[in-house]
Amino acid sequence: MNKRAKAWALTAVMMTFFIGPSRAAEDAALLKDMTSVIALLGLPCGQVVSVIKKGDNDHIATCKDGNHYRVFLNADGRVVAQKQ
Repeated sequence: MNKRAKAWALTAVMMTFFIGPSRAAEDAALLKDMTSVIALLGLPCGQVVSVIKKGDNDHIATCKDGNHYRVFLNADGRVVAQKQ
């Protein structure tokens, strides 16, 4: 294997190790943020266990208790959570 191929292989492996944990940290922060938003809006949830991004500032949050909410910014720029 030539030096260039080895370098690319090493780069790919290193990216896997460094990008994976940062995504996990971002996902954990997003779950925590969604849990806080839903709680501040006074909706039953407990804890958000998964989030699906639908678009910019538009997410579907699934709660531990089984509730699903669409969390988004409305036309006035306010955060809204609609039960799905």
